[in-house]
Amino acid sequence: MLSEEKKLLKRKFLIKLKRQRMLQIFAWAGLVYILIFNYAPMAGILVAFKKFSIKDGFMGIFTNEWVGLKYFIEFFNDYMCWPVIKNTLIISLLKILASFPAPILLAIMITEVKNRPFKKFVQAVSYLPYFISWVIVAGILTAFFSQSRGLVSEFIIKTGISDKGVSFLTDPGSYYQLAVWTSIWKSTGWWSIIFLAAISGIDPGLYEAAMVDGAGRLKRIWHITLPGILPAIVTVLILSVGSFLGGGMMGGNFDQTMMLGNKLNASASEIIQTYAFKTGMVDLRFNYATAIDLMQSIISVILIFGTNAVSKKITETGLF
Repeated sequence: MLSEEKKLLKRKFLIKLKRQRMLQIFAWAGLVYILIFNYAPMAGILVAFKKFSIKDGFMGIFTNEWVGLKYFIEFFNDYMCWPVIKNTLIISLLKILASFPAPILLAIMITEVKNRPFKKFVQAVSYLPYFISWVIVAGILTAFFSQSRGLVSEFIIKTGISDKGVSFLTDPGSYYQLAVWTSIWKSTGWWSIIFLAAISGIDPGLYEAAMVDGAGRLKRIWHITLPGILPAIVTVLILSVGSFLGGGMMGGNFDQTMMLGNKLNASASEIIQTYAFKTGMVDLRFNYATAIDLMQSIISVILIFGTNAVSKKITETGLF
């Protein structure tokens, strides 16, 4: 009797598996991809704790001498350590403070627009910059703000406002503003999609009841919309703080700095990610670069768990 039940269950399982064969193929293909390209390369983390050289080849990762925390200590004694940490923290903090409310406000404003063609136009225009690469953004900024041949510089010189063009792209004092405002312009529309989806899930009856009670638009937003999208806000906030060193929800610190950073503004634009990249790819010090990136990853994990714990205590809402 027991064996017959097992055969029946096995037959049902095989029938179900056959029906889902295409889903299973895609699911297993995705799993294999993640294992090969996401988890297998993690073996390279060992390089941060070993005396590794590129000439030792792949097996050198496992056979070379252990050096413990040597490269972590070396980084903190490096003359570039605190400048790049300072730049990373300032840029990331400014991005989170300035950019986090932006997609929420944009989503609320789009929701309040009643003209559907205009609403779709605004959404399309706000989403578009996200799909423009930082290479193109850097080219656009150079065309407008280059000190020698930019459109703005030429206008200033020809109109007699000044005999010099703007040094916006080369001035270290202007780089923080450049990094923050370009990130807001590029990513606000994309992140507003999450909040628009959250707003669409709020019961319309709540708004109708509030209107009957005489609540104005601002009161409806404050007492219905914002509490309704609070879980989405908390989720995005946790993910933003977790990726704090990479620029928060706007991200792009590495790509942005590689495109907009230069020797003239390096004192403000050089960050942990670009310094690690140059150390590894230019100086071929893969162990030192790996140690820097590993330290950054550990800090990000701690920030995610810490922010989630604080969020659960304050709002009773968390990511996990």
